[in-house]
Amino acid sequence: MMSASQRAANASPVMAAGSAIIWACRRDLLLAMRSRAELALIIVFFVLVISLFPLGVSPDPGLLEQIAPGIAWVAALLASLMSLPRLFALDHGDGSLEQLVLAPASLPALVAGKVLAHWLTNGLPLVLLAPLAGVQFGMQPDAIGALTLGLLLGTPILSWLGAIGAALTLGTRSGSALLALLVLPLAVPVLIFGAGAAESTAAGLGAEAHLSLLGAGLILTWVFGPVVTAAAVRIAYE
Repeated sequence: MMSASQRAANASPVMAAGSAIIWACRRDLLLAMRSRAELALIIVFFVLVISLFPLGVSPDPGLLEQIAPGIAWVAALLASLMSLPRLFALDHGDGSLEQLVLAPASLPALVAGKVLAHWLTNGLPLVLLAPLAGVQFGMQPDAIGALTLGLLLGTPILSWLGAIGAALTLGTRSGSALLALLVLPLAVPVLIFGAGAAESTAAGLGAEAHLSLLGAGLILTWVFGPVVTAAAVRIAYE
């Protein structure tokens, strides 16, 4: 019978990459479940931001319905930024990330698993809360659907942009501030198209163009994101 190492050596590159993604995703999900308070903090932050905006702007229902998509997307972006420094910093601090770099498995695949776990624990809850935000601001059902679908397509892009920024700022002083400066300008198009999808739907123009651009961005980040992030991680150890 073949050993585990022999089976891994004989496995196809696609199967090996898939196994690495699943392993890294499962590992980070287990680690995230040990710090549930931090995950809850991100959700509470998102809810508080979208709840406090009406108090500082205006209680007018028409105005709130118009600005609701922008508020939801800004809150999602800020909530995502809160969790990005932890994406590689903890593994970098305890030496686990170096072991992943030296592991025989594909580093881009391991990075993809970590980013997938980050989105499942930080981005997906925000997508699930989007209908609540829409109802709170009095949005129409079709606009709420466009907002939710836009967040579903856009939040993984934010995770990949954040992963690249987090890898580039590994081991630097004031890494969180540098990370925000790197990610925020790159996230502007995602914010515009995501909020524009819900606004166009509310205006009766349809959201297909905005959602198509978000979908194209999602494909590009999933294709090139693992390679770019893995290269940035390797640079941190050279």
